[in-house]
Amino acid sequence: MSSNFSRFYQAQVLGRPKWVFALVMLLSLFFASQIPHFRLDASSDTLVLENDQSLAFYRQIKAEYGSDDLLIMTFSPFQPLFDAQTLAHLSALDQQLTQIKGLSSITNILNVPLINSPPITLESLQQHTPTLLSPTTDIKLAQQELVSSALYRNLLISTDSKTTALLLYISAEPTSQAPLAARGKTKRNEQDQQAQLIRQVREVMDQFSPYGQLHLGGVPMITSDSINFIRHDLATFGLVVVLFIIVMLAVAFSRLTWIALPLFTCFITAIIMVGFLGLVDWPVTVVSSNFISLMLILTLSLLIHLVVRYQEYHWQHPDASQLTLISTTLRKKLMPCLFTTLTTVVAFGSLMSSNIRPVIEFGWMMTISVSLAFIMVFTLFPAMVLLLPTGKAVNQQNITKRLMNAIARGLLPWQAPIFATYLMLLVLSFVGLNMLTVENRFIDYFKESTEIYQGMVLIDQKLGGTTPLEVIINAPVEDVLPEQQDAEQGFDAELLAELDMDEEDFADFLDETATTNNTGYWFNPTMLEEVALYHQFLQSFKHTGKVLSLASSMALINQLEPATKTDNFVLSVLYKKLPESIKQVLITPYLSDDGNQIRFSIRVYESDSSLNRSQLLKDIKQQMQQKFDLAPEQVALTGMLVLYNNVLQSLFDSQIYTLGTVFLGILCMFLLLFRNLKLALITLIPNLVAASMVLGLMGWLKIPLDIMTITVAAICVGIAVDNSIHYVYRFKLEYDQGGDYQQAMFNTHASIGRAIYYTSITITLGFSILALSNFIPSIYFGLLTGFSMVMALVANLTLLPLLLVRLRPFARIEGDCYLHGSH
Repeated sequence: MSSNFSRFYQAQVLGRPKWVFALVMLLSLFFASQIPHFRLDASSDTLVLENDQSLAFYRQIKAEYGSDDLLIMTFSPFQPLFDAQTLAHLSALDQQLTQIKGLSSITNILNVPLINSPPITLESLQQHTPTLLSPTTDIKLAQQELVSSALYRNLLISTDSKTTALLLYISAEPTSQAPLAARGKTKRNEQDQQAQLIRQVREVMDQFSPYGQLHLGGVPMITSDSINFIRHDLATFGLVVVLFIIVMLAVAFSRLTWIALPLFTCFITAIIMVGFLGLVDWPVTVVSSNFISLMLILTLSLLIHLVVRYQEYHWQHPDASQLTLISTTLRKKLMPCLFTTLTTVVAFGSLMSSNIRPVIEFGWMMTISVSLAFIMVFTLFPAMVLLLPTGKAVNQQNITKRLMNAIARGLLPWQAPIFATYLMLLVLSFVGLNMLTVENRFIDYFKESTEIYQGMVLIDQKLGGTTPLEVIINAPVEDVLPEQQDAEQGFDAELLAELDMDEEDFADFLDETATTNNTGYWFNPTMLEEVALYHQFLQSFKHTGKVLSLASSMALINQLEPATKTDNFVLSVLYKKLPESIKQVLITPYLSDDGNQIRFSIRVYESDSSLNRSQLLKDIKQQMQQKFDLAPEQVALTGMLVLYNNVLQSLFDSQIYTLGTVFLGILCMFLLLFRNLKLALITLIPNLVAASMVLGLMGWLKIPLDIMTITVAAICVGIAVDNSIHYVYRFKLEYDQGGDYQQAMFNTHASIGRAIYYTSITITLGFSILALSNFIPSIYFGLLTGFSMVMALVANLTLLPLLLVRLRPFARIEGDCYLHGSH
């Protein structure tokens, strides 16, 4: 370290340990006060691409036609659905749900319009809308109408009449124009209110569970449950990691001091970082949910290297003062720890080259966390050590040292088989890399025992699919709107009487339509026939379930007035006379205000294992254009399926960019540290092997890339490279002292090898506990991270030393030094 910085650090940190400790405690108290503002976010907005134009279009369509944020409750009664007692239970369930604040409306088989149970006229519909609960309704006819209806079948009732659905529409919140901090508070309040609403819905469901099986589905429920999974994982596995840290520290260092001080440093670091996230209202997403465990482990990794070096020096100089021991330790370890921190920052910073928003934010979050960990390790930890007596030196001849010595001595006789094994593993890894896929089902994120999984399967199998997809078709720009039919042709006294119009009303209607066309390009018999063809085509795909559009609405309207199939005037009159409540259900969700855009609402079978989202979207768009001679700009697809598919399709490119960035960045860091290209490349090889093996394993096991597993390789390199730097740094010091490569390897294994072993085992065991999570991405993340750490540990203790011994990268040039801080 430079003399100026050394003097400053010696005077301000090591010379004033009490002041340093007090200052850190004050900072930690301040940030602890901000922890209540820390929040989690698993909303759909966190699972999108950065600057994705599809997201802007999705929001535009939601604003135009209404939000798709609704809860879907399924009810499969133990008794026949249309029994009087079952209908009474369903009615009571509906009434209980209506009392829940936050639900704007509830749609179910009890309150939807029925026009054939018995058949009614349009005039009757204008006066009264019959439903299943109306006194005049015939239950048998109602059952037949509901099951056969293009609107209600597979939406509100299954074809076997054994399952019905209640659509719970959540009250829409106005878009906030407040400053960012205020919007964050609003978002947190919305999440709390939504979680409370879902809890109340489930409490009502529990009351009716004796009468049938009930499941809850929908995007808001998935969001809420995902947050609960993340919160559970943060609390449970964060605690487990802490317990592993305690156990590893006890096994490694055999002193209460070396358990308490590192643990306290990790604890304070976590408090400051979590408080900082709360202060700036930076939510944790699904991708960044394990950042606390990562931060604790990375902090511990630095601390273990300091403690190991301190104990070695204390064993060699048992009479040295505490200031001498800690000063010497810090002087020896500052540069390797600084460069391990910088390379880890580069590894996590590489995630920012991705175009997936939550991955980018995870990169930033870990960059700040790693930097904070380095500061705490070199301020708080030495300050606490200086406030304590030196104590008795710890015997360094322990079982771990003997294990490391045995590994080192066993390497030389087996050089050829070891190199051959790594070569074979690399070949297998590259084969596995070519087998990597990105196509995965959202349902596979959850265990079969969870309500999310069970609800998705039931809705897919009986109620027309889960994942929303919307097809938007615009009118051709160059086409002239169809003219209204001549008034004389449309005049029919009997029809006008049925529509409750006299001649004066008729004249007023003509005056209005003479200057305006409120039905647009699509709302006329000719184009509605075309819409029906579009509808049938979209229903023909294997993976599309329930399709709703003007075609399904017109099927009902045509039953009321058959003349609407062919007579544009009759259709226009009927549109004017329809009650607004009916329009809001039948017309508004599928036709734009100007009538020049139509919307098809589709639900896709998410649980189908053969679903390929990208191919489905491509087929719909291309075949719509070809079959119906539509221009490319006329057809647009949106919805959560499109947004999620965009993320999946970007994963390959993101993985290449992140890995390319991380290896290039780390190579530059190695060159800066070592000033030796040969040595930099040697140090990079074990990390390349570990990253390739974890990705290759994913390919062989058919584990698809997703927004969490895409980070595993970068994390593997980011953590494993620390061990590589510490090993090579110590190897160079040992070589400089003796000039013997083999002896340098033995000595390095006996010292740094222990620290590498402790940190890697802690990481592996700590993350493997994620296998107990209910969130499948967390399980994969934990197991794959643990596997990558084992592979990195083995590579750093076998391949790296053999490469150093065989390739001999150090040149003994007088007065030159390839590693900063060596002598």
